Amino acid sequence: MHFGLIIVGDEILSGKREDKHLPKVIELLAARGLALSWARYVGDDPQRLEAALRDAFAGPDVVFSCGGIGATPDDHTRQCAARALGVELALHPQARELILERMADLAREQGQPFEPDRPDQVHRLNMGVFPVGSELIPNPYNKIPGFSVGRLHFVPGFPVMAWPMIEWVLDHRYAELCHRRDHVEKSVIVYGSMEASLTPLMQEIEARWPAVKVFSLPSYDHREYGRHIELGVKGAEPDVALAYPALLAGLGALGVELGPELVR
Repeated sequence: MHFGLIIVGDEILSGKREDKHLPKVIELLAARGLALSWARYVGDDPQRLEAALRDAFAGPDVVFSCGGIGATPDDHTRQCAARALGVELALHPQARELILERMADLAREQGQPFEPDRPDQVHRLNMGVFPVGSELIPNPYNKIPGFSVGRLHFVPGFPVMAWPMIEWVLDHRYAELCHRRDHVEKSVIVYGSMEASLTPLMQEIEARWPAVKVFSLPSYDHREYGRHIELGVKGAEPDVALAYPALLAGLGALGVELGPELVR
């Protein structure tokens, strides 16, 4: 099973805000022996967002979507998810209770009476309007939940909320996948060589171990290693344990200059 990430918001694409979800989701998955297979950035345009979600629903991957599930005019994720699925939107009963509980908490903290029928309070209930059939994702920060539909999981764009919610999904919905096959990377710094001359060796390693991916990362101005290529393999630990020594042996046969070895 593979994992994908959709990050929603014009503010990311315009540069008004820096995306922090991608590196954090990579970290959360890696801590559980899992890896991110792809990521996609989408603005607040409903047609593009619906198309992205339609693709995600049609695929086999577990997908986290961050952002756009609020109740302001520029939040379209809930509506686009429903259209992509071909289902209606409805106020989730449990979400309604959680949102009312949050509003009561705020009124109490501010020393004001709780007025659930006030227009602005009623509007906040829209944050619990999800595609029919959704399951809730608890929000430990302010109780206002996200939602899951099958393998797609929708959380707010705020990191303080999104990240613990993603962790909850991983630990409660996909615990059986965690650490099933620990992912590892091993690589070595190669000096004075060109990628073209290393390609046959890379192809040979991947042919011998199809579950392993060989990667080549050239750098021209690295502050520590200078001009070099980081050449390595990544995959499940048992496969990497066989493929990496073969990679080193192949580099030795080529007579290239090697630098430090790296393990991630």
